[in-house]
Amino acid sequence: MPGEPGELRVSDQDREQVASEIREHFAQGRLTSDELDERLALAYSARTQADLDALRHDLPNLPVSRAQSQAEVAARRAELSRHLVQQTGYALVPFAVCTLIWLASGMSGGFWPVWALVFAVIALLRNGWRLYGPAPDLDAAERHLRHGRRHGHRLPPGPPPPPPP
Repeated sequence: MPGEPGELRVSDQDREQVASEIREHFAQGRLTSDELDERLALAYSARTQADLDALRHDLPNLPVSRAQSQAEVAARRAELSRHLVQQTGYALVPFAVCTLIWLASGMSGGFWPVWALVFAVIALLRNGWRLYGPAPDLDAAERHLRHGRRHGHRLPPGPPPPPPP
């Protein structure tokens, strides 16, 4: 059936990815030079995902490259940063309300609404440090952001953390 995943057409990028994997297996000694040439020719002429899968069926999965791992961490950090900014925005609502009250009351006394701002800044700095500090702890930041959402605005379940290098 044409809708099955193995029958989907592949792109040049898919072909190049598989060719790169085949070259890596050759470099690790799993393929001879004849097998390399044969599989590369088949990879570049593949039309469907099943064609590409057949070239890798007897080879183990390669470990995740450092570049892929860094890209995954960057994507995860970006998502957590968006949620951090959103959570900080929620924490700024009481500050805005206090500032309006201070303004409506004739701006008497010192600028006391700053005390409401302190809580938002502390949370922002703590989680920002977890995300961008010298030893980023994305798992701790994610746990805190998930736990810190007390008003029904929880983060959706995320992907499992990447395996340690």
